[in-house]
Amino acid sequence: MDVAVPRKDPAWERVQLARHAKRPHTLDYFQRLFTGFSEIHGDRFFGDDPAIVCGMGFFNGQPVMALGQEKGRDTKQKLHRNFGMPKPEGYRKSMRVMNLAAKFKRPIICLLDTPGAYPGLDAEERGQAEAIAISLREMARLPVPVISVIIGEGGSGGALAMGVANRVYMMENTVYSVISPESCAAIIWRDSGKAELAAAALRLTAPDLLELGLIDGIIAEPPGGAHNDFDLSATYLSDAIKKSLDGMSSWTAKQLVDQRYDKFRKMGNFFEEVG
Repeated sequence: MDVAVPRKDPAWERVQLARHAKRPHTLDYFQRLFTGFSEIHGDRFFGDDPAIVCGMGFFNGQPVMALGQEKGRDTKQKLHRNFGMPKPEGYRKSMRVMNLAAKFKRPIICLLDTPGAYPGLDAEERGQAEAIAISLREMARLPVPVISVIIGEGGSGGALAMGVANRVYMMENTVYSVISPESCAAIIWRDSGKAELAAAALRLTAPDLLELGLIDGIIAEPPGGAHNDFDLSATYLSDAIKKSLDGMSSWTAKQLVDQRYDKFRKMGNFFEEVG
């Protein structure tokens, strides 16, 4: 008698790929996308946050500001980068760099990869929620092109704080959600082991979010996932960014701000007809 083998849900498979230990991180892409990159440190208020890397560089010869959340590769790096979970000084640093971009009229490219903003006591004491809220507000006002790409995990407000962009893309095997599947399962079923069910219900994959109108496009990955070919993944990402920048090259500052506002203002709106 044949025994049916339970099929893994595609959503959960993508969660696993998004978290893959060998998946390319922000610094891996920075090395391949930008030339002459010069990192900027510190928020000029408290200190520097290694969980967010940002600075200036050139993309295909065009000066840009690049920002990204970095998880780290080995144990030492992960501890140094706080596993990619930014603290308030990280978001304040990113806003410092975005304001420089606005001043010098440089496009902004953000790579998002975080399980979420750091929820520790020290972060809360230094104004974590306020830092995220201000970042959301200020990104909406930026008079330059802004492109955000989820390259791994896009976790809750920690990712959204750098995701208020004219163009938001997801790599093929990434996730973007208000909560992790494990946390969702723990709340709904009081069992984090049901994370696979939660992943399916959350609609957190790139195809899901494209269908819902929450992102602007999906960037392909090499067969099996981005971890199988860093260079090819970077090429796909570079092509998408270039196409997006070219499309916005003639937009005025007002058009950029208005488009970004309208884009996010429409999210979550729905109308019901009363019969």
